[in-house]
Amino acid sequence: MKKSSFQFLQEHTAMVTMVDGVASELFGGAANGQRPIPYQLFVETVEQVPIAISITDKNAKILYVNQAFTQVTGYLPEEILGENESVLSYKRTPRSIYYDLWHTIRNKKVWRGTMCNRHQDGRRYIADLTIAPMLDEQGIISHYIGMHRDITQAHEADQRVINQKLLIESVINSSPMAMVVVDDQDKVILDNHNYKALVSDLDRGEPAAFFLHMLREEMGEQWQILQANEQGFNSREFRIEGRPGRRARWFSCAGNWFKENEVHADAFFDNVPKPYLVLAITDITRQRRQMEELHIQTLKTIMSEDERVRGIRETLLGAIHQIQKPMNQIRAAEQILKHKNDANTAGLLQILQQIQQSGEEAIATMQNCIPDVSQTALVSVNLNQLLHEVLLLNDQRIWSNGIEVQWRPMTELPTILGSENRLRVLFNQLLDNAFDAVSELLDGEQRIRICTSVDGELVRVSIEDTGAGIPEAIRSRVFEPFYTTRSTGGQKAGMGLVIAKEIVIQHHGFIDIDPNYEPGCRINVCFPFLRDSGNHEFLISNGCRYQSMLGLISEGGG
Repeated sequence: MKKSSFQFLQEHTAMVTMVDGVASELFGGAANGQRPIPYQLFVETVEQVPIAISITDKNAKILYVNQAFTQVTGYLPEEILGENESVLSYKRTPRSIYYDLWHTIRNKKVWRGTMCNRHQDGRRYIADLTIAPMLDEQGIISHYIGMHRDITQAHEADQRVINQKLLIESVINSSPMAMVVVDDQDKVILDNHNYKALVSDLDRGEPAAFFLHMLREEMGEQWQILQANEQGFNSREFRIEGRPGRRARWFSCAGNWFKENEVHADAFFDNVPKPYLVLAITDITRQRRQMEELHIQTLKTIMSEDERVRGIRETLLGAIHQIQKPMNQIRAAEQILKHKNDANTAGLLQILQQIQQSGEEAIATMQNCIPDVSQTALVSVNLNQLLHEVLLLNDQRIWSNGIEVQWRPMTELPTILGSENRLRVLFNQLLDNAFDAVSELLDGEQRIRICTSVDGELVRVSIEDTGAGIPEAIRSRVFEPFYTTRSTGGQKAGMGLVIAKEIVIQHHGFIDIDPNYEPGCRINVCFPFLRDSGNHEFLISNGCRYQSMLGLISEGGG
């Protein structure tokens, strides 16, 4: 203890009583039945303890300071002894803190808090203070003992961490995309405002868990490899079906893994890294819809060409079908005349043979004029997406006729193996029939409902309409060539459902009319869903059914 500090304390206090009081305050002392601390040991302990200690009277006049006090405040004992503690105060500390301090210690309680103090050289520092009242034998406050530490560096470090966190949060919140940080248990650690908006917009629980599930399913083993090597991924796009009455939305996901050391006590001496994933989710619905519009325009062009080719084929097949009827009769008459072998009918037989030959030449010419359609490779097809495209293709017809279309897709529908173009023709034909059925209603609700679902190992598409329905007596005939339920036939050749059934069979599926559905009609189409993503080299010939129709006609069918 410095002589000046010791002497000053001795002159202004009853030294022995003072020391006993401080010792009791700090160490418990003989009051707890322990052996009293030697006076010299106590003096050296207080002097050398690495915490700034000061003792004041009841008016805060400084009576004693230790070495650490000088190191923290910059004041030597001879400069600070006899001064008021207020010389350390700085105006940045709010008055309310001083009020709380004095109110606490005057009530014989210990006060702990933080102040902004002024160093001897004028600079400011943050002080962590503890001030306790010292009581005499009558229990009256005689002195105060204060202990404080300079925590400026720790405060600045903590504040930098807080500022960095706020900066990160600000950057994340200003991002136009939804961003979230998740741990290895998929627990959300940090997110931004756009991510929070997804919770209500998607209505699928925790969006991170929802997208992570789809990412793991799509990426398979690659997910584990990227995570182990801390490699990121980009542009993983997903189509999310909307709630009833709302259109589907598209999102693009990108992510990057990083590791951070654990902060709990058990990991203090061990470097225990924990993996985290930064997941960015971008709503690309607008861009996809623009692309979709261009895609639909392209599809309309392709479908228009397909319709033109289909019209030519159906017209020629219809003409062949009509020619075959009298040709069959002529062929029968020719056989009868040959059997009679009558010279009087030889001329008639010759004419019939000429007609027969001309008819066969005409049929052969028309068969050669039927346009060919190229083969189509099989690919993985999402029927939800394909049906959505077909609805967009018919958008103008739906709105102009005031038809209510209820689109009820299954959220996560398995894909099937098939030809997109052929399947598009199939569903366009089925919807075309449904549109015709509801458009013929003179009154009542014009409604079409389209649902997708999974039935065992099959993907099911149901198309319902509120039209007149198909009578039970003719349900088996609607899939026959050139059969139509219209009295005049209209502009249809009666080949629509024939082509539809053939496409379904080509895809190893089946199509039927629900006998129990009324009023109206429900057509169910089922396909086996795709279980692997191998390389499929199979082809579907778009013209195979027409060839079989030619064979049927040439054999005299119809």
